[in-house]
Amino acid sequence: MDFFIQIHLKYFTPAVIWFVVIFVLCAMPGKDIPHISFLELLAFDKWVHAGIFFVLVLLLMRGLKFTYIRVAHLTAIIFALTIAVPYGGLLEIMQGTFFQDRSADLYDFIANSFGAVCGVLVYRKFESRLKFFRSHE
Repeated sequence: MDFFIQIHLKYFTPAVIWFVVIFVLCAMPGKDIPHISFLELLAFDKWVHAGIFFVLVLLLMRGLKFTYIRVAHLTAIIFALTIAVPYGGLLEIMQGTFFQDRSADLYDFIANSFGAVCGVLVYRKFESRLKFFRSHE
């Protein structure tokens, strides 16, 4: 692999790992996921969906900004949302068709997308304030 590509891919390693973690969590059979009735009252499942896609977008935008320091905010937003939102939709389709004991849920997709948009907003708000979001080079 070209050295230039290796250097750039290292910034996306956390996002790729998180991408795989999301896939594994969504592919787990439904019977293996704990069901606690009081958490269902709080729409806990939807907050989990929003949270995992929130983190995915933060990691994608961070990777892009570290790779291309002068990338425009709009480009980073489009990049992150173009990956996260369709991925959330694809996972819901796969849950309804391929994964055992799972079902597709439009509200889960909405929660995924909501989390992704919140990730964009938080990144834009805290990018310059938090060391985690600033390039270390």
